[in-house]
Amino acid sequence: MRTSLRRTCAALAAVTSLALAATACGGTTKEDVKNEGGAAASAGKADPNAATKKGLTVGFLPKQVNNPYFTTADKGGEKAVKELGSTYKEVGPSSATDTAGQVSYVNTLTQQQVDAMAVSAQDPGALCTALKQAMKNDIKVVTYDSDTTPDCRNAFVSQASGEDLGRTEVQLLAEQIDYKGEIAILSAAQTATNQNAWIEFMKDELDKPEYKDMKLVEVAYGNDDAQQSFQQTQGLLQEYPNLKGIISPTTVGIKAAAQYLSGSKYKGKVKLTGLGTPNDMRKYVKNGTVEAFELWDPAKLGELAARTAIALASGQITGKEGEIFTAGAMGEYTIGKDGVINLGKPTVFNAENIDQFNF
Repeated sequence: MRTSLRRTCAALAAVTSLALAATACGGTTKEDVKNEGGAAASAGKADPNAATKKGLTVGFLPKQVNNPYFTTADKGGEKAVKELGSTYKEVGPSSATDTAGQVSYVNTLTQQQVDAMAVSAQDPGALCTALKQAMKNDIKVVTYDSDTTPDCRNAFVSQASGEDLGRTEVQLLAEQIDYKGEIAILSAAQTATNQNAWIEFMKDELDKPEYKDMKLVEVAYGNDDAQQSFQQTQGLLQEYPNLKGIISPTTVGIKAAAQYLSGSKYKGKVKLTGLGTPNDMRKYVKNGTVEAFELWDPAKLGELAARTAIALASGQITGKEGEIFTAGAMGEYTIGKDGVINLGKPTVFNAENIDQFNF
């Protein structure tokens, strides 16, 4: 199941400062999309003083509906949609690698004539035809957590800067292994846009002189499946007996890896970090399996995606750089270059602070 990976993402080579290495166009109107053959185009000037529309329908399409991370994120979205006087619905596949299923659900939301949809894409290009059709029907499309290619949506809500996430995970692990030894990455699916973007930044960070004694030996894929991730962790340790650390930038992967390490002779010897939720990882921090890991608040990510979708549908923003909108109690957000909206900096969790968080 494991596949060695050492490829350079072409998009990242030219766009190293963007969240999740994605560029976005501005907002889109039905006529703009028709005139541009489906590409997201500028929708003209936003009206920041426009009233927030009520009675809208906003559909959420996560990568995987039974994934605890997306359950938390989408509940944040649901809460915001309802607070704003609109209707929330969630659809999605039960597998994080069912790209055809995601396409089908985009089509379903389009047929149901929702006003906006928030999508976490399993693949950067596979959803594009369906999403462009949605935009032709004047449906606003927001991606969150994992992006599509830029012409397939109106805006992208990023967890944090992709560069921040990739580099800080390497820094966290390096501190734990004294900047020496073999390391591996346990990712989700090979096609996951966000995972691949972060991994490229990890590799770039590892090229710095201070990491000269660290070696990335493999990138393995658990497909955001607990059993596969558990088995991949076991396989990595069997194949690389001198492995010193693992980075797993996926909440499913890091929990499964921690579960394996916790019950093995490698507990406390092979360091593990990455992206996880406090509730999933609290046990493993307290029993000494994991020293520190990081994440953003997924509920806030879902909330910001919902508020962005409704702001787009209300005409308050179009997705252009420099536009400013207020996301309720979350505060004011400025749309960055190419329509990317960053939630904020990731939080590092360890034994000292993990009990302060409950998600």
